[in-house]
Amino acid sequence: MSNVYELKNVYKTYRNDGKEFTALKDVSLNVVEGEIFGIIGMSGAGKSTLVRTLNRLEDVTGGTVEFYGRDLAGLSAGQLRKVRHSISMIFQGFNLLQQRTVIENVEQPLRISGIPRKKRKEIAREMLRVVGLEEKEKVFPARLSGGQRQRVAIARALASDPKVLLCDEATSALDPKITGEILELLQKINRERGLTIIIITHEMSVVEKICDRVAIIDDGELAEIGDVKEVFRQPRSRAARKLVFPANPFDPSSPDGRLIRIVFDGLAANEPFIANLVETTGKKVNILSANTKSVGGIGYGQMVLELPDDKKDQDIIVDFFKKNGLSVSEVELA
Repeated sequence: MSNVYELKNVYKTYRNDGKEFTALKDVSLNVVEGEIFGIIGMSGAGKSTLVRTLNRLEDVTGGTVEFYGRDLAGLSAGQLRKVRHSISMIFQGFNLLQQRTVIENVEQPLRISGIPRKKRKEIAREMLRVVGLEEKEKVFPARLSGGQRQRVAIARALASDPKVLLCDEATSALDPKITGEILELLQKINRERGLTIIIITHEMSVVEKICDRVAIIDDGELAEIGDVKEVFRQPRSRAARKLVFPANPFDPSSPDGRLIRIVFDGLAANEPFIANLVETTGKKVNILSANTKSVGGIGYGQMVLELPDDKKDQDIIVDFFKKNGLSVSEVELA
């Protein structure tokens, strides 16, 4: 698979009234053709600035952003317009024209491109079929639900037959049920059309639902990048652990106490490893918290455990879990 995007040592600095603020710091990553790629970070982390460099709505201060091997900064105005036709965006606020019907909204990019009326009607109706809104073509956006409006926005984005779909917090305004439906639609479009999708979000639940790989942005820097399943199983950076793992509200019950987190995937989830620990080693642990979730159709879970005070007992327990294929990490106390 070829790279759709390759970012090399990207910096973005804003200057205002003699002051500087660096929103992106030495970010390097690639997005592969046909994948669903997540970019996640807390509010203010720099992820929205990053996505705006992908269609050159923001010029980078340093480094390069390549689209299919072409440096976006080196394109003429005409060349950039042509590239932007290959990159569609959907947003949190839908950005629909309220005085136009659903089908007229979907036709809008085709109208701008000079596509004849009959042809653009055909394309718009096909896109409405893709998103399941054929019967709403004559309705105005005000009469649609939030989920339906986002489906119209997706149909409009698909109308120009893009190579990439950028989704900037596209589900943040929707309730969990509708969010799930929109994400399933995006996954279906990716699978059936081979469309590369880049999802920008602050919600790990969105990433775990449909993304293949994820980049975690923290304070303008690339904290971590990798396969979603691996990041969930064993996050390496502090920023990733903060996003993946729920906050731990517990402290050890004694000064010598030690808290660890064990993480297991769908295979280990079927094993009674706490019972096996007691049976094999005779050592006991206190379960402080536990949860499970589905990531890419595989069950992932984690437990926070308090270990006995004795250092030798702690080492025996940790060694047991590691030998049984579980990821073990220390719990960072607040």
